[in-house]
Amino acid sequence: MASSNLPFPFLVLYFSAFFYLCVRSQGGGYIVGEISTKGIDFVKDLLIEKVEASLVPLGISDIEKAVKIPLIGKVHMVLSNITVDSIHLGSSTVETGSSGVVVKVSGATANLSMNWKYWYTARLIPVSISDEGSASVQVEDMEVVLNLTLKTVEGSLAVALVDCGCYVNDISITLVGGASWLYQGLVDAFQSKISSAVEDGVSKKINSRIVKLDSLLQSLPKEVPATDIAYLNVTLVDDPKLSESSVNVEINGLFFTKHEITLSSHSHRSLEPSLSCEESDEMAKVSIHEKVLQSASSVYYKANKMHWIVEEAPNESLLNTSEWRFIIPQLYKMYPNRAMNLNISASSPPTIKLEKQQVVATTPFDVVIGVLDELGAIPIACISTVISSSLTAEFSGNDAVTGTVKLNNFTMHLRWSDIGNLHIDLLQGIISTMVRTVVVPYINVKFSGGYHIPAFHGYGLQRAHIHIMDSWIVICSDVARVKQLVSII
Repeated sequence: MASSNLPFPFLVLYFSAFFYLCVRSQGGGYIVGEISTKGIDFVKDLLIEKVEASLVPLGISDIEKAVKIPLIGKVHMVLSNITVDSIHLGSSTVETGSSGVVVKVSGATANLSMNWKYWYTARLIPVSISDEGSASVQVEDMEVVLNLTLKTVEGSLAVALVDCGCYVNDISITLVGGASWLYQGLVDAFQSKISSAVEDGVSKKINSRIVKLDSLLQSLPKEVPATDIAYLNVTLVDDPKLSESSVNVEINGLFFTKHEITLSSHSHRSLEPSLSCEESDEMAKVSIHEKVLQSASSVYYKANKMHWIVEEAPNESLLNTSEWRFIIPQLYKMYPNRAMNLNISASSPPTIKLEKQQVVATTPFDVVIGVLDELGAIPIACISTVISSSLTAEFSGNDAVTGTVKLNNFTMHLRWSDIGNLHIDLLQGIISTMVRTVVVPYINVKFSGGYHIPAFHGYGLQRAHIHIMDSWIVICSDVARVKQLVSII
């Protein structure tokens, strides 16, 4: 077979696991993503992990204070080079609802290092006295509360920090060097100021990280290249829908060519996918409407990618005029014992429907029968056919989608002929045999290896499975780390 271009409907399965957020349509989104409670916890842990790593080292402004100590008088104290060296955010919970997302962290701890210095002038002897050293500070039982909102801004996901509260409940200071008798005075004088400085520093750093994350989300492309000719419209249709148990996003999800500026939907979605992944407790569910596959078919049809030239067959005699001499005698009479080929091309985009556990495609093809000579192929007849086929798909391993194609129905009629009238009923049998024994096995061989879904920022699917129902493909899956995560905040 000279051409390796495959029917398009199955390419969409490759992109279905991308949890990109997308849209530009006036109707509803044709890809719906739902993150379950388990998935929300996963995202929360990932966010906290990245925030925790980004908080340190955290520099805090110098703190200066003067206190009165009996018998000594006013003592000036300064803490400098204050640095939060490590933070552990401890246990956390997340709550989602119509007002947004609330993340609560309790039992957090932090370690600080700093330099200290004090000086004063003695009352009895007018001599300046000073001392200095270093100190370590242990912050215990710190609480952090984040209140986030998720909105759609010009088709992209926007995340905003409504409020960030950090509360230090316990702090201990250990001095190194200096006069030990001043220890308690230092603690009394600076404990609240250190706590306040840590609270303010952590809150500001978290806010800056969220702003960076929002900027990254805003910069994500509105279209994702699928192949060299097809792009996927990835813009958000509406604001994410938050409930106590899930977060839902709708994306446009339609394919278009790079020559098209926009791709608007011509009809509104009337149904929502009814299958839930709750019984198997996966992190996420991605639902793909059949219009996504239809848009892919349109793109590939317009790009003339639904075209095959069959020049080889398992039974070589099938592509020789000798095999056809009893069915089309005039063919063998005019071209005795000559090699042949079949030039197959779709005459219009396929009609694609999603039914229970299968994708059904009905495609009209024109089959031009050619006789080969030293100059190439001589077209001698064109037969119009309508092929109905079905695809069943499943995940093999964690990241590969495999499929099996079956021929359901095959009809044909003669469009034109240079060798006289043809017995279509007899011809249909041999063409049908070639489709079943050549084209379908070729496609199945290609799909047996599977289409691998790439990792996204170091994370990929795990334990994924596919359900096909009326109008929808639903993919339920967990997400797992497959390599080191690229920094996103």
